Amino acid sequence: MSPATNATIVETKALTRIYHLGPAEVRAVDGIDLLVRRGEFLALVGISGSGKSTLLHLIGGLDSPTSGSVLVMGRELSSLTSYERACYRRTEVGFIFQSFHLVSSMTAASNVALALTFQGTFGLDRKRRTAEALHRVGLEHRADHRPGQLSGGEQQRVAVARAIVHRPPLLLADEPTGNLDRRNAAEIMNLLQAINRENGVTVVLVTHDEETAGRLADRVIRLSDGRIDGHGGPEP
Repeated sequence: MSPATNATIVETKALTRIYHLGPAEVRAVDGIDLLVRRGEFLALVGISGSGKSTLLHLIGGLDSPTSGSVLVMGRELSSLTSYERACYRRTEVGFIFQSFHLVSSMTAASNVALALTFQGTFGLDRKRRTAEALHRVGLEHRADHRPGQLSGGEQQRVAVARAIVHRPPLLLADEPTGNLDRRNAAEIMNLLQAINRENGVTVVLVTHDEETAGRLADRVIRLSDGRIDGHGGPEP
């Protein structure tokens, strides 16, 4: 864990998300109480359908709970207006997904800078911060290349740069290595750990790779049927 503080950055209380598929009721997240410390690297692991991605999306404001609450930096997300939630996602959180979601017609630098456009950052500051983010992921020499000219590992590095360019305190990564080979997957995981350790960014990672999670994360939480199945590492 980065030497920042033990202050809580994320807290969920009795968090529940229910989906209805015809007559069937699916409790994707079922009454989860969770604390995440500022500066922590937390891994959520479990089989497909265990609820880990749904939990991540609730923390990121991409989905809304059926009941219970999500507090991030002391703010209850469900109390925010649609505009406030959009601002939260654009400024306070960085997202990395299994699919890279890069704009194919834009260069690596333009894809990264797009996140700053949503913030209203332009001019020299936008150019400088974009270059810094690409340097952070080791891709400054590929700034003018489009996604089709980059390997899968390089594309995911661009996605990481885009997620951190606005310097969010919270980084949410949903199976970020799912489309990568073993070598590139290891490089992305090590990069996330370095961002956590060196920049003090809180990382919440969803992964099926328990071995890597146990090696890199400060704490591992296992989910099963939408509930916390057990903890690893120190408690908050």
